[in-house]
Amino acid sequence: MIVNEDRKTSPKQRIIIAAIAVFMLASTFALYVGIVLNFENSETQSTNVNNRMNRFAELYNDYQSRKSDRAKKLSEQYFEQFKGYRTEVKAFNAAAATSLETRDIVVGEGREITYEYADEKKEEISSLDTNYAAYYIGWLSDEKIFDSSYNSKDDPTALNDPLIGSSNMIQGWIEGIEGMHIGGVREITIPSVLGYGAQEQNDIPANSPLKFVVMLVEKPEALEVSDELETLYSEFMGGSLRAQQ
Repeated sequence: MIVNEDRKTSPKQRIIIAAIAVFMLASTFALYVGIVLNFENSETQSTNVNNRMNRFAELYNDYQSRKSDRAKKLSEQYFEQFKGYRTEVKAFNAAAATSLETRDIVVGEGREITYEYADEKKEEISSLDTNYAAYYIGWLSDEKIFDSSYNSKDDPTALNDPLIGSSNMIQGWIEGIEGMHIGGVREITIPSVLGYGAQEQNDIPANSPLKFVVMLVEKPEALEVSDELETLYSEFMGGSLRAQQ
């Protein structure tokens, strides 16, 4: 015959059980507090990011508005002159466009675009002259305009903000404008190896020679960019807005 005996916990065991219960309760409370705090921190961070984005949009829209005003004033100055060069856009023999060629339509009276070279043979440019702005028309051998400073390819009525000189231009552009004077207009034929090569670029098929009509003008005065806008631009867009001017 098996007899069931009452088993009572000792004081020591009850203390251990109580301690475990307290520990579990404290752990659960700490976990809950951590979740709440993390959620609140996430909400705070999200709110801060949204506020910064809204502030960036406000400042950047103001910058773009001032840029549009500048473009309008410059267009009023140069549009009538530049619109006449639309007639220079003509089909050309792509197979024959194997080397860089230039033809001056107007020789400008302003300062000359000059580069510094690392060697006497002028094979390596050590310093570019980017202190200029340009209005341009770019087209393919079939006469198709792939880009221009006009506000419309088919029926232009104004000019966009001029292109600011930069070292990021294709090699054919860099070599093609050397020796131009501010106020000058030049046709530049660029073989594909000095353009985009085997890389397709938007409306430009791979291995396409290009032609440009370029009119150089004085570089406009840079627009004011506050430290706040510069910082926010770098944060959300990457790079420097000031460097683009």
